[in-house]
Formats: sequence, structure tokens, C-alpha cells
Amino acid sequence: MIPPAPPSADRRSTWLAAALLAGATLLAYANSFGGPFVFDDVPSIVENPTIRSFRAALFPPPEGGFTVSGRPVLNVSLALNHAISGFDAWSYHAVNLLIHVLAGLTLFGLVRRTLARPPLAAKFGETAWSLALVIAGLWLLHPLQTESVTYIIQRAESLMGFFFILTLYAFARGAESPHPRRWVAVSFLACLLGAGTKEVTAVAPVLVFLYDRTFVSGSFRAAWQRHRGWHLLLATTWLPLAWLVLGTGGNRGGTMGFDVASSLVGSWLTQFEAVTRYLWLAFWPHPLVFDYGTIPPASLGAALPWMATVLVLVLATLWALWRRPVAGFLGAWFLGILAPTSLVPGALQMIVEHRMYLPLAAVIALVAGVAAPRLGRRGLLATGVLLALAAGTVTWQRNTVYQDEVALWQDTIARRPDNARTYNNLGRYHYLGGRWDEAITCFEQSLRLDPGMPKTQFNLGLAHLRAGRPAQAVPPLQEAVRILPKYYAAHLNLGIALTKLGRAEEALPHFATAYRFDPWPEEVHFQWGLALAQLGRWADAIARYTECLRLNPRHVEAATNLGTSLMEMKDFPAAIAQFEAALRLRPDLPEVHFNLGVAHNALGQRNEAIRHYGETIRLDPRHATARLNLGIALAQADRLPEAIGQLEEAVRLRPDAPETHANLGVALALAGRQADALVAYQTALRLRPDDAQAHYNVGFALLEADRLAEARRYFETAVRLRPDFPAAQDILRRLREMGRP
Repeated sequence: MIPPAPPSADRRSTWLAAALLAGATLLAYANSFGGPFVFDDVPSIVENPTIRSFRAALFPPPEGGFTVSGRPVLNVSLALNHAISGFDAWSYHAVNLLIHVLAGLTLFGLVRRTLARPPLAAKFGETAWSLALVIAGLWLLHPLQTESVTYIIQRAESLMGFFFILTLYAFARGAESPHPRRWVAVSFLACLLGAGTKEVTAVAPVLVFLYDRTFVSGSFRAAWQRHRGWHLLLATTWLPLAWLVLGTGGNRGGTMGFDVASSLVGSWLTQFEAVTRYLWLAFWPHPLVFDYGTIPPASLGAALPWMATVLVLVLATLWALWRRPVAGFLGAWFLGILAPTSLVPGALQMIVEHRMYLPLAAVIALVAGVAAPRLGRRGLLATGVLLALAAGTVTWQRNTVYQDEVALWQDTIARRPDNARTYNNLGRYHYLGGRWDEAITCFEQSLRLDPGMPKTQFNLGLAHLRAGRPAQAVPPLQEAVRILPKYYAAHLNLGIALTKLGRAEEALPHFATAYRFDPWPEEVHFQWGLALAQLGRWADAIARYTECLRLNPRHVEAATNLGTSLMEMKDFPAAIAQFEAALRLRPDLPEVHFNLGVAHNALGQRNEAIRHYGETIRLDPRHATARLNLGIALAQADRLPEAIGQLEEAVRLRPDAPETHANLGVALALAGRQADALVAYQTALRLRPDDAQAHYNVGFALLEADRLAEARRYFETAVRLRPDFPAAQDILRRLREMGRP
């Protein structure tokens, strides 16, 4: 029999509850919108290329331990924020708060309808609205929820929580509806979306079956007979969930799985402390810790006090499932939702407060349910308001810690001074601010506490690399890829460091590895191309630059380097096309104009070469090589006064460059200024005394001045330095024929 709608379920009371819950939550979190991206927000959002388009967002990075790995629904939600505000954090906070409010409203609906069902209606039917309001309100405002709401990337927890509660709510609605099909569809879709958000959703079909037995059908047999198809449909969501988990290597990129813990038993023993701590924080949320750090696996002796508490909870839940099904359901909710993250070891995070996002509802519901009959409706509401005010105030205060990243990490260090990861994250803050030395100090302190953290090794190497110290960057980057062999960002930057050190051959395997695991490898192709170009493998470099441009047609550096490589292959028309494409994207690049000048000059298009050399100088007046080339081109065009002016400026900019003096000498000689030409040639020779051409130039200038004996010595030296110098040999032969000394 389908029960009638509860008396308090009229639209006015529903809208009033929604307004109260949403308004109170907005007030408590109003100061959260200005918080920056912190900790895992950076790799999972700011450095996550897949959220730049909705199509790419369906395939989040599978490796590297990102929060979005294997969670396409979460990743798509971040892509929506990126479409709204780019990397401005306000919209991410707004969506997080919206998700939290929706989850709270859905929880209110679920609790209200559950209280009005036959197992509880006699006891709570008249107070269902008030009790549901108190439970949902305290759950929304509890300070323990701040990590799941204000810490942006933990949308993984809150969004999964919303889909989880919606799955149960849709089942509850469908179980009392004469036309349940739409609610079957809603519950299945919610469960499926939850599976694509976080793996804990695997528990949802089990809790729906337990809810059916407890509040709808009355027994497991009746639940199976009445709703077998529905439960089997929800269970099918385990298949895509398993596929997503396997897509991350089965261990979330090396951060969570049965193969990541150094001591499996020790990790499990640590979870007794974790569960007990979560339960304590539900009643007294202090101190809240953003990051507990990597906790050494506990010994049996150290875990015994915590173990006793959890074993009592487990035994009480098992007994209650048999004799007190409602309390048993709440115990199963609490322990069952914590089970996946407690049983599956985490390499980095053994205790994290956001895991209590959903379990907290069971704790609040149990306490409120016990207190409600004793307090009465008015007493319940009054107590609920007082507790909500206290919870909302503490939540507001907790959110202030998230407003400044330094404050967040300093708060964490104060509570967990031996937390290596906190120093790493403080270093990351300094790194993003360009304070390389401060960042390196923090990373080194973090590694002194825990040298086995691949992300810290990566960050240390990256800081050295950005500070212009590639030699110091190589060892920590090598250690990062040793610890986490599929860490594609570490492979990429190790390749970059090796290339900068002139060790391009060593860099190539790292670029190949980065390419295999990087979901959007445009930068890998570009840096790979640089290494290949350093080795003179121009055809291979061209292939990499071309692939980079296919992935990102607006990659100016790739277009420029592709043009340079094509010039090395003597394909000047194709090179010109690439340089012009680069200028369409960035017309203010002097080096691209310079390369265009070189390419046009190689094709004999002197006027175009002169134009681009001139544009190079306009954009960069200190570009000495452009002035040199322009001077040569102007001299070839018989525009000697202009040529001499450019060459003299090149000499001023590069007085230690012998070629500038030599070419100035040529232009001066063509202009009939032989004495000045001789001075220029002599300067070039002084800078490069073993240059046969320089000796020849001085000799020719002396020959023009009729200083034959001196000239002959320079020609002889030119031939000695370069025996196959026909011009110098010819002049020496003619001097001998003339009988000149």
C-alpha cells in the first residue's frame, strides 16, 4: 500500500524549508567566494588541460593521481566553470555552494518522507517537517563540511554526495508513486552520474536495498520480490564504475589502491584512528585540519584504543540491523560510506575530513531522532536554531582560513608540524608567486620530512628549472619519475632540463614517456621538437612541431620553430608560410620578422628581406644581427649610405663580433672609403686572428692602397690558413708575375 503524502508536505512548507536552508547556508559560506585555488586545485584544475573543452573533459587525465582521474562527471563540471570564468575561482566556489545546497535540500526531502513512512510515522509523523529541517540544516552548516565545499576540488565529495542522496530520494519517491518509472530513471541516472564522480557511489545500490528493507518493504525478501528489477538496474552502475577505476590503472594513478601501501595491515590499522577522529569531529569540530599529511602505518598496539571504538560501532550496527533496523540503517550509512576509503589504502591521504560529507548525515539524524521526542516540536526547533547559529558561525570562521593560501598552510603547520606535504604546498604557493628560493627552501624541508613524495620532488625540480638552474633540476625530477614512473609532467620537465643542458639524446625517452600518458600532449610535442632540433634531426623535429600545431593551431612558438626547421631543410617557401602564420597570431615578434628576412633573402627576394629586417629593428632596435643582415642587403641593393649606417650601428651594438667589422669594411670599400675600410678589416682581424678571410680583406685593402709588400704577407697568411683559397692564391700569382716583392 502506498502511504499518503505527509501532512506537512504542502508547497508552502516545502518552499519555506528550502528558503531557510538555502539562506542560512549562503550566509555561512558568503565569505568563501574569494578563496584561491589551493593544493590539489592546482594540478586538477589550473594545470588540467582537459577542462578547456567539454569534449576533452570527458577524458580526464588517467595518471598522476589527479582528483579528476577516472571521474569524467566531475571533470565536465569543472569544464563548465572554465567556460564561465576561466581560472577565476569565484564561479567554482559558487557551483560548489550550489551543489551543497541542492544536496541539503534533497536530504531534507529524503528525511521528511522517510519520517512519514509507516516504520516512523507514529513517532515522528507530526514533527517530520521540523526534524527534517533540523537534520538538513545542521548537516548543511556543520563546520566539518567546509573542506568539501570551500576546497574547490573536493567537489568530488559534495557532487557525489548530491547524486548519492538523490538516488535514495528518487527511490523513496518512486516507492510511493503509482507511476514509478520516472523515479526509476532518476535514481538510475543519479547513481550513474555519481559513479562518474567518485567511487564511493558503489555503496549507493547497497544502501538503497537496505533502505527498501528498512522503510518500504519491511524485509529483505519482500524488498527483493517487490523491487528486484530496480535494484538490479542500480547494480549495473558498478560496471562503468569498474571500467573507470581500471582506466586509472586500478589505483587512481598510484595514489589509492592495494598496491600503493608499504604496509597494507598498517594502513588498515590507521583507519581505526581515522574513523574515531571523524566521529569525534562530528560532535566537536575542533581542531579542523586541512591536511593531516602522510601518516606512518599504525602498529597493533597503537591502534588498540581506536580499534575498540570502531569494533563497538560495527557490532552495534550489526545488532541494530537485526533488532533495530532504523538505527542499523544509520549505522550502515555511516560505516558503509566510509568503508571504501577506509579499506582501500591511500598512498598520501589516510585521514581526510571531507570523507565525512555523507556519513555526517547519519550521525546528526541519529542524535536528532533520539532527542526529538524528549524536546518536543518547539524545543527541537529552538535547539536546532541555537546549534545552527553556532555551527554557521564556526563555518564562517573556518572559511576565513581558506581566503589566503599562506594562512591555510600556516594553520595546517600549527596543527600538524611534522606534515611534509604542508611544506610542499607552502612552497607551491611561493612557486606560483615567482619566489623561487623561498619555494625551494620549503620543498627541501618537505623532503627532509618525507623524501618519498614524488610531487614534492617534481616541484623542487620545477622550481630549479624556472630559476634557470637546469642542472639542479635534474636529480629531483629523476627521483620523481623513479617513484612514479607514469608521472608525465615530471618526464616532460626532466626532458626540458636535459635539453637545456645540451643532453638532448637523454631527453628523448622522457618525452616519449610523457607523450604516452599526457592526455593533451601539445607541449610534449613542442619540447620534443626542440630536443630533436638540437640534435639536427630536422625532419623529426618538423613532425613534432606539426603535431603540436594540429593540437593547438595557436601555438606561436611551434609555428616559429617549424619555420626555422624548414629553413634548415632548405624549404624556404614552406618556412615563410609558417613564419607568416606565426605573425598572424603575434605580429609583434621581432625574431619571426628576422627569420622571414633570412628566408626571403635566401630566395633572392631582397626587397622583402629588407622590409622584414627593418621591421625587426623597429620592434627591437638592439637586434644587432638584424642590422648586420639589413646592412648587407642594402649594400647588395647599392644603397651604400643606408648600409653603412646600419653596419656602424651593428658594430656599436656588437663591438666584439668580427663579422660586423668585416661587413662594414666591405661597404666602406664599395663606397670608396678605403682607409676606413682598412681600419674595419684590421679590427675584424684582431678579433679573429686565425680567420683566412680577414687576412685576405686586410691584404686587399693594402693592395688598393698600393702597399704591396704588406699586402703580400696577409695574402700568404690567408693561404697558409686556408690552402684552398683561390682568390688569395690568384693575387699572389699575379704579384709574382709582376715581379713585385
